[in-house]
Amino acid sequence: RRSGSNRDLDSASEFEMSDIFYFARRGVESIMDDEVTKRFSAEELESWNLLTRSNNNFHYISLRLTVLWGLGLLIRYGFLLPLRLKNFLSEKVHLMCYRICVRALTAIITYHDSENKPKNGGICVANHTSPIDVIILASDGCYAMVGQIHGGLMGVIQRSMVKACPHVWFERSEVKDRHLVAKRLSDHVEDKSKLPILIFPEGTCINNTSVMMFKKGSFEIGATVYPVAIKYDPRFGDAFWNSSKFGMVNYLLRMMSSWAIVCSVWYLPPMSREEGEDAVQFANRVKAAIARQGGLVDLFSLQKNRIFL
Repeated sequence: RRSGSNRDLDSASEFEMSDIFYFARRGVESIMDDEVTKRFSAEELESWNLLTRSNNNFHYISLRLTVLWGLGLLIRYGFLLPLRLKNFLSEKVHLMCYRICVRALTAIITYHDSENKPKNGGICVANHTSPIDVIILASDGCYAMVGQIHGGLMGVIQRSMVKACPHVWFERSEVKDRHLVAKRLSDHVEDKSKLPILIFPEGTCINNTSVMMFKKGSFEIGATVYPVAIKYDPRFGDAFWNSSKFGMVNYLLRMMSSWAIVCSVWYLPPMSREEGEDAVQFANRVKAAIARQGGLVDLFSLQKNRIFL
């Protein structure tokens, strides 16, 4: 105020300390409700989802809501958490056990093109030489397996495996069971959180010189197929299992007393049914790709060529 003014200094002043409160409050509100900063914290829910950690200002509301919260706590920590831990530990323990088996057989395995490894919700198909095909593949990744129920030692192993992972075992002689298996396979591949299914479409062990006809059942589901070619080197040990000549225990003794089990595994690019292609044609196309990559004889193509010749 200029000294020449006639106004009284004791009159109402032009500025008071309380005048800044409005602007300070708006500034603090802008900082707290910043559109960028709040993106780095948990989203504020309009309604409580019965998780204590999502409502830090939780206060007792009603007995009914408290009971619901207690039931949710019991389900989450008493059922869901152990189940998820079981799945996690099952995969880790399976890999460890299969790798121990591989070392017990003195197996020397070379994996090629690992970027094509089977993904969840898909079907892995491979040529079949021996029961240890499962160990060879499962030591590099976890699978849900489909196969025939066996007796003896093999049956004991199968019953133990199914307790930790949802494998599908069935009797081939029962037609109704095969339809049930097809239904279970479809349900399995539709769930992308489940392990890929491992199937040997030949249905029997072949001596690793050729690939026999693939059964079309696993190719009718419509899922993505991940072909795998397995080729053994017989110079160090013959991995072929002649089930009509040797039992499982005898066969394992032969394998463990050989020099080594040397093999190569190729993960081929995933394949799907083409437009207008039926299940048989799709199976033959996958089989031809496996035979070509593994250096095996495709018996279907050989027979077809002989017919035309």
